Amino acid sequence: MRTIVAEMAERLARVPGVVGVALGGSRARGAHRTDSDWDLGVYYRGEVDLAALRALAGPGVEVAGPGDWGPWVNGGAWLTVGGVAVDWILRDLDRVERVWADCREGRYEVGVQVGHPLGFWSPCYAGELALGRLLADPTGELTTLRAGMAVYPEALRTALTAAAWEADFLTAGAVKGAARGDVLYVSLSLSRAIGILVQALHADARRWCLNEKGALAATPPWFAHRAEALLTALGPDPAALTATVTEARTLVADTIAALRE
Repeated sequence: MRTIVAEMAERLARVPGVVGVALGGSRARGAHRTDSDWDLGVYYRGEVDLAALRALAGPGVEVAGPGDWGPWVNGGAWLTVGGVAVDWILRDLDRVERVWADCREGRYEVGVQVGHPLGFWSPCYAGELALGRLLADPTGELTTLRAGMAVYPEALRTALTAAAWEADFLTAGAVKGAARGDVLYVSLSLSRAIGILVQALHADARRWCLNEKGALAATPPWFAHRAEALLTALGPDPAALTATVTEARTLVADTIAALRE
């Protein structure tokens, strides 16, 4: 399968507009299972030749163009090769470079994107390339860009850890929701608060956080265990919700204190 994917990457790199291809996801990090997808980041500049991509994908495979899948996931295709899922994910290289420049200055965005319940955090663009494995890079552009990402930007670390204050704001607001027995409001508030702290903890460790999948498990055990307990302890009545929110506020305070040390 590795040979098939490598050959596919070489063919993708010859499509007009495509600059290079990188293997991403769990397979790039060596954390995959036997049934894990093969995620190929297809980096392009300007306009990519969608007709050529569709011809390469073959009949019956839908290739989505930039914007078809939302504002942050530019498009791509879902293929099945030999019974194994292979995903093409289009990435606008000009935009990736702009986001990387923002990261180095401590700026980031959190956008609404289908499939990302806690939002799409823009540093993901840099993290994908930093953690990915280049499969095709005929001009060397991806190699050069990736080399600069070897060191996590201190300005981004400072910005993401400082943003942990929002978790305190969210859990403070959840107090009234708990008293009303508003399960949806409380659960969303706690999930987002924990998600923000997860981002902060990853940044504090100078580690890229690409999305929500597996992100909690990669945080320090003292945080992960308490967060898991909170997310599974929500009850339907005000008393249970209030008790959970109280514990959540304690976890938030402890985490912010740890980030400041």
